[in-house]
Amino acid sequence: MSITIKSPSDIEGMRTAGRLASEVLDMLAAHVVPGVSTERLDQLAHQHITQVQQAIPAPLNYTPPGYVPYPKSICTSVNHQICHGIPNERPLKNGDIVNIDVTVIKDGWHGDTSRMFVVGEGSIAAKRLCTITYDAMWRGIAKVKPGARLGDIGHAIQSFAEAQGFSVVREFCGHGIGQKFHEEPQVLHYGRPGTLEELVPGMTFTIEPMINAGRREIRELGDGWTIVTKDRSLSAQWEHTVLVTDTGFEVLTLSAGTPPPPAFISPGN
Repeated sequence: MSITIKSPSDIEGMRTAGRLASEVLDMLAAHVVPGVSTERLDQLAHQHITQVQQAIPAPLNYTPPGYVPYPKSICTSVNHQICHGIPNERPLKNGDIVNIDVTVIKDGWHGDTSRMFVVGEGSIAAKRLCTITYDAMWRGIAKVKPGARLGDIGHAIQSFAEAQGFSVVREFCGHGIGQKFHEEPQVLHYGRPGTLEELVPGMTFTIEPMINAGRREIRELGDGWTIVTKDRSLSAQWEHTVLVTDTGFEVLTLSAGTPPPPAFISPGN
């Protein structure tokens, strides 16, 4: 499979889908409180995407090869869940951390983004993990420019996270995105600089590192989707959809409530 290069009109469609995905997270933010269930968050997201945005939640009934259909409209991964957590009726507790992953399809284009939320008062360790993971994502994004290599992104993320005493999940990665949910290339969150595909303007892909407080080993739960840390340590993830521009990068999953970039990201990249 080849990497699709997006035209200016394609990119406009991607910007719209990306903004809508981010606006779902803006809407949900006020609802992520102790006592709410992830099932309720899924209901709110589904209603907003389908009724307000007149769009489609990409995860609902998504069935990649070897998987059963995903049963919900968003992914909610709590505490030691790494990714693909299925919303359920269990209330969130004070101190939980949760990743909410939203992918919206609008006019055929996909926008994919996720954020970490701390429920109530989180521990210092949990908040540090979320912050370091956010910075790791942005260190990867900062490497995006024409002529760079995908390995530069992975190396920036891995070297930073491991220097903080954390580990990087290797079994899941970022991915190309456009009219398909998952396209080429795969975007690893570890690796060696100067390796893998060269970046060219018009490429769009996600950068979505999964960082564990303990060891990097994972296991899959019996639902066929939820991935957890093998040692039950906390895990965090952030995700943006990124465009390679003529001069650097553009983050496509931005909205009014998007957390600002870290201080080391210069305006205009």
